[in-house]
Amino acid sequence: MAFSPMTARSRDEDHRAATPLELFFDLCFVVAIAQCGQRLVHSLAEGHPVTGVIGYFFVFFGVWWAWMNFTWFASAYDCDDVPYRIATLVQIAGVLVYAAGVSRAFDENDWTVAVVGYIIMRVALTAQWLRAASGETGTARTAALKYAAGLVLCQLGWVALLFAPNDWKRWLFLVVAACELLVPVIAERGHQSPWHAHHIVERYGLFTIIVLGETIAASTVAVKSALDEHEALDLLLPIAAGGLLIVFAAWWIYFAVPMHEHLNSNREAIPWGYGHLLIFASGAAIGAGIEVAVEHAVHKAHISQVAANAAVTVPAALFLLMVWLLHSRHFKRDLAEQLVLPVAAVMTLACAWTGPYAVLWAGLVSTAAVAVGTTLSTRSSPRRPPAARLPGAPPQTPRLKRRRG
Repeated sequence: MAFSPMTARSRDEDHRAATPLELFFDLCFVVAIAQCGQRLVHSLAEGHPVTGVIGYFFVFFGVWWAWMNFTWFASAYDCDDVPYRIATLVQIAGVLVYAAGVSRAFDENDWTVAVVGYIIMRVALTAQWLRAASGETGTARTAALKYAAGLVLCQLGWVALLFAPNDWKRWLFLVVAACELLVPVIAERGHQSPWHAHHIVERYGLFTIIVLGETIAASTVAVKSALDEHEALDLLLPIAAGGLLIVFAAWWIYFAVPMHEHLNSNREAIPWGYGHLLIFASGAAIGAGIEVAVEHAVHKAHISQVAANAAVTVPAALFLLMVWLLHSRHFKRDLAEQLVLPVAAVMTLACAWTGPYAVLWAGLVSTAAVAVGTTLSTRSSPRRPPAARLPGAPPQTPRLKRRRG
């Protein structure tokens, strides 16, 4: 691949799709997501939900933010030359180091390995922003330099966190995390980086698929292990079936609308992008919850039935609510359509009190939400919209204002 200057890509570029390097980058996050999920399972099964959820949020924030940093930069400046590829591969190495430190950060509040992984990622990404600045002028150059400076300052904050007393670390974590979230807000003042709306929506969709895929993989392993040890098919079948219905419904609901039509500026994009922390975290937590439900069914988790059920229903309900808040509500035409997902979220939460078949009931509620949403959408649409576009395919013409579901 020939060397080329790093200049901004056009926001109106046709047929913009994820590259093989971006897909490879996403795939490497599976390791980190799996590590986060495993630690959450252990905490919930041991009856420590508050500690487990807080620890899970902290380590998952690191995973999500590392992915966010790369994704938005690549949408604006991906030139796919040799230096760019090498810098991206270095960031992948940093992701894997971070993943190796997840268990220590979660269990022992020891962030040393995780911060080393972040340093590796940040060195490469800072170099990328400095390279972008060298190819820009005016406000675009200023914005790129602000990003580079923000990355360095925040990384110094993470390093300083290592030397803080243990009692202070989690509070200081929140301070540094808030500073991280402010970097794009400050850097983009006066100049919006040229991210590509269709490309960004596709990238988020692909990461959602990875999260849901990890949920299915973790659940499958948990059910298989329980069957091998206990052969309790009558207890595990409702959990497996319900979990599968939840994941299928989550996929359907997330991809039901053409979200790229809503992202016109940073005013919409920043809340949408940040809000996905809860979508990704809750999607991955569904798999952890199913594992907890399986362990409870075979008497390996010493918690109440309601607590085991809530490990699934709480993240499932949060996923439904956040997808409605960030996606669906922008494309619904009347009150009945708007209420489908919020009501389904409440009903999913209530399933925690339905006994050993709670996961199955939650799966049926999610499935019903898809069926009702699709029916209402079809009745309110004078024409039947075409089939859903696959990730990576060019946008259709004319552009639709809404989709079925």
